[in-house]
Amino acid sequence: MINLNKRGVAAVALAATLTMVGCEPVKDFDNAASTSKTDANARMAPGQDYVAGEMLVKFKNGIGEEKRLAALSRIKGEVAERILTKAMERAGDSEGVHLIRTPLAVLEAVGQLKRLPEIEYAEPNFIYQHQATSNDPYFTNGSLWGMYGDATSPANQYGSQAGEAWAKSTAPTGSTTVYVGIIDEGFQNTHPDLDANEWDNPYDPVDGVDNDKNGYVDDTDGWDFDGSDNTIYDGGTRGSLDDHGTHVAGTIGAEMNGTGVVGVNWHVTMISGKFLGRRGGTTANAIKAVDYFTDLKTRHGLNIVATNNSWGGGGFSQALLDAIVRGAKANILFIAAAGNGGSDGVGDDNNKTASYPSNYDTKAAAGYDAVIAVAAITSTGAKSSFSNYGATMVDIGAPGSSISSCLAYNSYGSYSGTSMATPHVTGGAALYASTHPSATAEEIKSAILSSAVPTPSLSGITVTGGRLNVSGF
Repeated sequence: MINLNKRGVAAVALAATLTMVGCEPVKDFDNAASTSKTDANARMAPGQDYVAGEMLVKFKNGIGEEKRLAALSRIKGEVAERILTKAMERAGDSEGVHLIRTPLAVLEAVGQLKRLPEIEYAEPNFIYQHQATSNDPYFTNGSLWGMYGDATSPANQYGSQAGEAWAKSTAPTGSTTVYVGIIDEGFQNTHPDLDANEWDNPYDPVDGVDNDKNGYVDDTDGWDFDGSDNTIYDGGTRGSLDDHGTHVAGTIGAEMNGTGVVGVNWHVTMISGKFLGRRGGTTANAIKAVDYFTDLKTRHGLNIVATNNSWGGGGFSQALLDAIVRGAKANILFIAAAGNGGSDGVGDDNNKTASYPSNYDTKAAAGYDAVIAVAAITSTGAKSSFSNYGATMVDIGAPGSSISSCLAYNSYGSYSGTSMATPHVTGGAALYASTHPSATAEEIKSAILSSAVPTPSLSGITVTGGRLNVSGF
């Protein structure tokens, strides 16, 4: 995807799209070797990976209106939107980020602006795409191998070991006081396996008023940043949309109710930050979604422990990294799919070919790295052929091939991809938080990584060299 140095002189480079099931390959990016999660030089590839005629610009503090207009006149630019979220304001940023429209080629406009002294950074508006024993039928019939452990029935040593965790005397099956943000498509919150675990916002009842003054009117279930409305599920009774988000939600927190599937957590509160629509999602909307959860936590004290990010496809974005840092400072983990390889369908080395957002690193700005990058493994313990990897860029593996979960509308199905591996880890973070209520985000991450089971297929190509083990917490 792109980049430069740790805090990033905004280099512009792009990586193609991740797919939500690992079947459609992504384009390869041509990058140099990388040694830190945001230190991978790259070139911007041509294609439809950023919005034509749009860019994100951050002016330096104190720049007057005359100088702003003079800078934008160089690219015949006009302000389409000023993005100034509550999380930005709380972090002391009164400037925000401007979404600029220009008739020039985006990379030409970026090149012209980023050289100006009044510009902090300028970058494309990237486009992202998807990437006790339960008695639920999919568990008992052998389909939910990702939830199994060595001693479960059915058993699979390469599963997440969730089944073994549930069987412990302490019976960790999750808690509704633990919150998870799903930054993705929306999810079917009326699904019979999800309806009890979806968020109902008590701070903003449906009355046409922004009661909690967070900028989103009646965000009772979360917010659709793609559609700019409070409808987080748009698939109707035909399930025509939001399959991917529904599948992710099912792995994190499908209910144990005797029907369908079950998630890593039987009890958890899931909030939708929908930013992926029919044509994918943009950096501008991803920033809003990340900041939405940071604001919910700091404004209301919600115990949001992590966001799940099963998507990718854009280049390095300083604006998006800044948003992730704001979340990190609020003790929110950013759990991200490592990516689904290149046009050959074979996983890439993220140390050489940067994949964002999983390659981001918040340590320099937040004091710890809140990002967990997740690779996918098969039911035999092999690295999934499509899964990206990286000795220092990808942290851990988790079940990601032939994963059964919820689908819209009121249905179930199997997908493959690092998109599917990621919610197993997010579910693990929520499960740990349910039994360790005082744990910080850094402590939760440490627990997840330190309990990883050594796995030959991941040795030397991931940080831990191992796979998720939620019973080891």
